[in-house]
This record gives sequence, structure tokens and C-alpha cells, in this order.
Amino acid sequence: MTELSKTECAAVERAAASPMLARTEAWTAINSGTRNLAGLGRMADVLADAFSALPGHLALLDPEPAESVTADGRVEALGHGRHLHLAVRPEAPVQILLTGHMDTVYGADHPFQANRWLPDGNLNAPGAADMKGGLALMLAALEAIEDSPLAVRLGYEVLINSDEETGSFSSAGLIAGAAKGKIAALTYEPALPDGTLAGARGGTGNFSILVHGKSAHAGRNPDEGRNALVAAADLAMRLNDAKAPGLAVNPAKIDGGGPNNVVPDLAILRVNFRPRDSEAITLARIAIDQAVAIVSVKHDVRIHVHGSFNRPPKPLDSGAEKLFELVKASGVDLGIPVAWKFSGGVCDGNNIAAAGVPVVDTMGARGGFIHSAEEFLIPESLAERAALSAVTMLRIAEKGKI
Repeated sequence: MTELSKTECAAVERAAASPMLARTEAWTAINSGTRNLAGLGRMADVLADAFSALPGHLALLDPEPAESVTADGRVEALGHGRHLHLAVRPEAPVQILLTGHMDTVYGADHPFQANRWLPDGNLNAPGAADMKGGLALMLAALEAIEDSPLAVRLGYEVLINSDEETGSFSSAGLIAGAAKGKIAALTYEPALPDGTLAGARGGTGNFSILVHGKSAHAGRNPDEGRNALVAAADLAMRLNDAKAPGLAVNPAKIDGGGPNNVVPDLAILRVNFRPRDSEAITLARIAIDQAVAIVSVKHDVRIHVHGSFNRPPKPLDSGAEKLFELVKASGVDLGIPVAWKFSGGVCDGNNIAAAGVPVVDTMGARGGFIHSAEEFLIPESLAERAALSAVTMLRIAEKGKI
């Protein structure tokens, strides 16, 4: 760490002294699956108490309205937890954004609920890497910033949402608003076990496509019916055929049908698109429109498309490249190798980049097997990545730019 300034060395020591591991263990013991509103309420309160150690104005904000399509075709309002928002020194000359999420993919009824230590010294716990460890090290880095003489130059907003794992539909507006006026953003999704970061990302679009047919007796007058299930299957095959370089398509589920002697009059096709760039989104939209037009006529059914491309692709533009290089340089001086590569996964970094703000969105802990019962966190990465964040932010504050 010979290239670090005295201010940076002090920040690294301050961050390392934070009880990151204890916080991570305590927070992973709280089930905060996206649909577990009671658990999310408890998690929000615990996080609010922890982040209240920082200056500024902290609030737990109500979610924006969001909808979902039920298995029987109804469009219903979908409940979400509150989102934590903290604004510190909005008058400072340099403004950045830090984001994370409190929700996990493990519902209250999921079998993966307990923490355990693995023989290799890693922590196996729900949300340990994705991303309660990330939240703990984010807080540690910010505590170190507040102890620094450069703190007066740096203003920031922290947004920790409750619905990232399901698309951030109730927090997208908050993300866009918080991104305004920021010169850079850091998001605390986990890095890979070897520390590799996600660089450019593809986008995603999730759709529920409702097919309305006509019921009839399967034996007496089947020709008078319009089989919505068959039409949905035809639609799934046509959309599947829209796969192309840079565009992945996954017809994931068809809801519908009933007794064997009834022609089904309703089916809902759930399909996910993964476009690598904006041109792929255009191709996907054309494919949806064409498939709907053909199937509607062929099967004499009515079709309604519900959904959107809620996370645009995140390219590595010049601003993002500068921020990555700054993180890399900070890592060099800390003795932490920093590299990045394309990821087909998506996160709130996609939304931030779409707002025109450079973002590195895997500043969290090193870990792996996320979204599974084998999820693990590498404990020593907490202090390592907190130091990386603290030094990166101090250098942004000092330079006034990335």
C-alpha cells in the first residue's frame, strides 16, 4: 500500500475496524425475501438503525405502485417493502450515488434459512454475498469517509431498495431520481470469487402474454372452442425461434388449462428476453408483434401483452471505462487485482447507466453460488472491498471527477 496517501491509509484502517462480519451474520439471519413483507419491514428497520450512524437525512420510503399478472389472468397490484434513502451533504461540490438491495431470492418458506461456516472458512448463508455482505462493507466504507478530512467535499445518496431481485419495479423511479446530478455510482452486487467485476451487461425484459380463447366441450363441440393453451404454445415456439446472436429468449412457463374435457379459454405465457444491446431490443419487439399478429389470426384468439424491457443493456461507454480504471488503480495501490468482463446478468446498475451515470455495480463482497442454497461469502473480502470503495470515493472527492 505504498502508493496510498496518509488520508487513504487512515480510511482503510477505519473501514477494517467496522463490524462487517457481525453485521452480515445478523442481517442474513433475517429472512427478507422480496415477497416477505414482514421480513422486509424488519430488515428495513435494522438497516435504518445501522445507517443512521451516518450524517444526513434518512427515510424509509413507500414503494411505487407495481402490477403483476396472476395465474388466472388478473392484473393485480403487487405489494413491496419500503426502500431506504439517505442523502448526505447535497450541497457538496462532488456528488455520487451508492445503491444496494435488502431483498433476497429466499422466501419465508424456502428451506435455506440458516447460517453455517464451511470447512474452507467461507460463510454459507442466505443473502450473505447477494448482498447483505455488500451492504455491510458499503456502510464501513462510508463510515471511513466520514472520518476523513475529504468528507466535506463529497456528497452522496444511498438507496437500498426492497425489490431488486424481482426487477426493481417499485423503486425504478427512485433510482432514476437519485442518479440525477451524480458524477459516478457504486452498486454493491457481489464480485466473483476471484474478484472479477461485471463490466458491460446485457438487458432484460419480462413479459406475461395473456391469450383469450373460447371454452367448449372437448368431445361434443370442440371445433366451436378456441384453445388458448395451444395458441400460447404456438406463441412460445415462435418467440423461441426469435433467438439470435445477442438475443436470448426463454419461454419459461404457461399458466392455464383445466379439466381434460374442456377446451381451455385462457393461457398466460411467461417469457424472458436477454438483449445484449439496443438493437436486440428492437428485434425482440418486432418478434413479439409479429408472433402476436400471426397467432391471433391463426387460432382466432385475443392476445394482450403485459410487461416491458425494464432493464436496458449496460454498455461500457467512455465514462464507465474511466470509472473502472479509477477502481482498478485504487486496487493496484491496495494490492487488489481488479478485472472485469461482460455479464449476462442484470441489476440496478443497468438502470443507473440508463440514466447516464457511470457505474461499477459489483463493488460488493467476493462470493459465489448466489441464488442457491450453496451461496457463500468469502469473509476476508469484506475488509478488502470496503477499502477498495473507500479509496475510490476519496479519490473522486479529491479530484472532483472520475
